[in-house]
Amino acid sequence: MIRSLRAAPLLLLGSLPLGADDWPTLGGRPDRNMVSAEKGLPLTWNVWEKKNLKWVVDLGTHNYSMPVISGGRVFIGTNNDNPRIPAVQGDKGILMCFSEADGRFLWQAVHDKLPTGEAEDQPRYGVCGSATVDHDRVYYVSNRAELVCRSAADGAPVWSLDMRKDLGISPNQACSSCPLVSGDLVFVLTGQGADHKTRKVKNPKAPSFIAVNRGTGKVAWQDSSPGDRILWGQWGSPAYGVVEGKPQVAFPGGDGWLYAFEPATGKLIWKFNCKGHEKISDGKPETLNQLVATPVYSGHRVLIAVGDPEASPDKGCLRAIDARQMGDVTKTAELWRVAGDDFWTSLSSVAVNDDLVYAVDINSKVNCLELSTGKRLWQEDLLSSVWGSPLAAEGRVYVQTGDGEVVVFQAGREKKKLAINNVVPKGAGGVFEHGTVVAANGVLYLTGEKKLFAIASTK
Repeated sequence: MIRSLRAAPLLLLGSLPLGADDWPTLGGRPDRNMVSAEKGLPLTWNVWEKKNLKWVVDLGTHNYSMPVISGGRVFIGTNNDNPRIPAVQGDKGILMCFSEADGRFLWQAVHDKLPTGEAEDQPRYGVCGSATVDHDRVYYVSNRAELVCRSAADGAPVWSLDMRKDLGISPNQACSSCPLVSGDLVFVLTGQGADHKTRKVKNPKAPSFIAVNRGTGKVAWQDSSPGDRILWGQWGSPAYGVVEGKPQVAFPGGDGWLYAFEPATGKLIWKFNCKGHEKISDGKPETLNQLVATPVYSGHRVLIAVGDPEASPDKGCLRAIDARQMGDVTKTAELWRVAGDDFWTSLSSVAVNDDLVYAVDINSKVNCLELSTGKRLWQEDLLSSVWGSPLAAEGRVYVQTGDGEVVVFQAGREKKKLAINNVVPKGAGGVFEHGTVVAANGVLYLTGEKKLFAIASTK
């Protein structure tokens, strides 16, 4: 169901080229590295006093999606607890589109909830995954486990792949994967999961990873490697890299393995067991958590952390994996790791900039590590859980916490905290405002207090 405002003027924008400084997908580009070259970004702001506030718009009450910005538009997934259009009532999954210039509401796509309820489509979760924009089309995964392609200009449907009906997948509570577009293909995790009560996979042969023709919506290849070993769900997103001149696409599996394939054929290049079966000092495995974080390519390295939103904070692991090898590379490709008491579980992608890695764990720590060795250069306890990812931009590192703060550090080998900005009123209780700060065309975008904020330096 589409409700569109000002559709005719927007059609003209659909033929325009993408802005050079857009942020059209999770991580800004296919390698998923959370780094922006934007200049003139604000260091401080106060959204309640409208200091450096360009515009603000209302969203629903559950906002797990990262905003993406492309072609003069901002796209974000949410729910329908704060209906934008009065005629659309009840619990729905929503993809909203706003004007980048002033936050005007342009259109929204509406998806009914699945009849299976919390087993596959948790009430009020809405559209959880971030969208990807490629030229005049926007791709996203709906709450109904559909891979959807629409016109970015007005939301008109182009095609939709129902992964439950056509591929036999069964998500656990929610689908949340950001599509990756490369060449003629769209890559995505299907959301195939274990039953939320029995923790058994209903259809182990259903695919976990797929490549779809971006023009037709037809499946080009599929892979079901995680099979019946999925630990809980599959809520991660794929990443794309070129290693020694050859492309590869990496998928974080719900079985705790990271898989890399030839993008065109789906042929396995390598796989790595990230669950960590090696023993540590207390005699227990390093971690049994699955992969939810999105992998990041940096040269011949892939960096990924383990973590699980259903698990309480526990010992985790951040790894750098050598992507130049082939086959099962679990015992040979680990370049370095930060694990155990030094790094707890994490849902976050990393930012790699100037040979430094900025990484956060769910238990409140932000770390700066050497890319070549994994040596920790500094660490800061934010005293709040973190579900989002750090952004490196303007010589700074921006990190949003669950308490509704955006903490800004100076990028570099020495720790220096520059500012703390609030995205919820100070003193607000019961705050759960996780998010990721992104940058596009000189503006920071972030979510908080059921709102989407555009932050820009004022003259």
